[in-house]
Amino acid sequence: MTHDQNPALTIAIIGDRFMRPAFFQDALQTLPSVLQRQARFRQLELPWPDLPAVHGRPGSDIEGLKELIGTPQQVADFVADADILVNHMGPVTDRVLAQCPQLKLIAVSRGGPVNIDMAAARAHGVPVVNTPGRNATAVAEFTIGMILAETRLITIGHRALAQGEWRGDIYRADLTGEELNALTVGLIGYGQVGSRVVKLLKAFGCRILVHDPYVELSPADLQDGVQAVGFEALLQASDVVSLHARVTPETQQFINRRALALMKPGAYFINTARGPMVDYAALYDALASGHLRGAGLETFAQEPPPADLPLLRLPNVTLTPHIAGSSLKTVRHTAQMVATEVDRHLRGLAPLNPC
Repeated sequence: MTHDQNPALTIAIIGDRFMRPAFFQDALQTLPSVLQRQARFRQLELPWPDLPAVHGRPGSDIEGLKELIGTPQQVADFVADADILVNHMGPVTDRVLAQCPQLKLIAVSRGGPVNIDMAAARAHGVPVVNTPGRNATAVAEFTIGMILAETRLITIGHRALAQGEWRGDIYRADLTGEELNALTVGLIGYGQVGSRVVKLLKAFGCRILVHDPYVELSPADLQDGVQAVGFEALLQASDVVSLHARVTPETQQFINRRALALMKPGAYFINTARGPMVDYAALYDALASGHLRGAGLETFAQEPPPADLPLLRLPNVTLTPHIAGSSLKTVRHTAQMVATEVDRHLRGLAPLNPC
């Protein structure tokens, strides 16, 4: 083909200190469809996660957008005349799109395009693709770690020993934890993460319950004895309740006082999904009162949570700063997913994950 048939291509990559721009470029620059177009790359690395992500406040120029870093003007100035934007957490608004008329594709390297004004993208005729399930394996493995940290008293033992206290007493029969194979684990949500947690839990031999009104259990899971149950039935029967749903109007704070009260006395609650689904004041009360024996919390209603949040001071909680999805495999896998979408776009094929 002639140069005119394959005009030069400019790809702007906005990454950060987790999804580093170089990973995207490495995955993209070997594609024949990119090589044929004499692609030029430009990279911008934003300071997340060293600086926290923000959410668009009402009345701001990023209203409605979530989990982003940088400013719309910073994005617009960087993208400029690029044909394709590969983007992790930079905000893309109507103003950005108006200043980047050459843009023909936005590839968002995350499970949902929460930092993109989708209505504006449609109005400007710019297709958006994303990478659903990019970190599902990482989050599923992390969930198992959270469950074990609480049920086998790993966190309690660590905290005591780090403070110079030898907690030999937690070997006592009235204080020690139960093996996972003797427990019933209930999963709320059977999507990309929840279904993987089921697969990992099978190896432990525990009883597994699932509640997800929108997804049917796979034949393999049904054959292996996994049970689909109602929401209340799962709460009442489970020794461990693990949350893997999405934030929707239906799930906003649906883990509330009533839901927590339905859980078995001495049960554990695990959240490696999203904070807005949980009433954390009610959870604090359930843990402080001893109704729940413990919790593993990876996400919070506000991130970072206030330093004086009482929940952070409880001895029966394992806490992590929203890191379940962070693994090197996630970085490599996400970059490859983006490269596949860009390749399909350049070859005139339908996207695998249109938004």
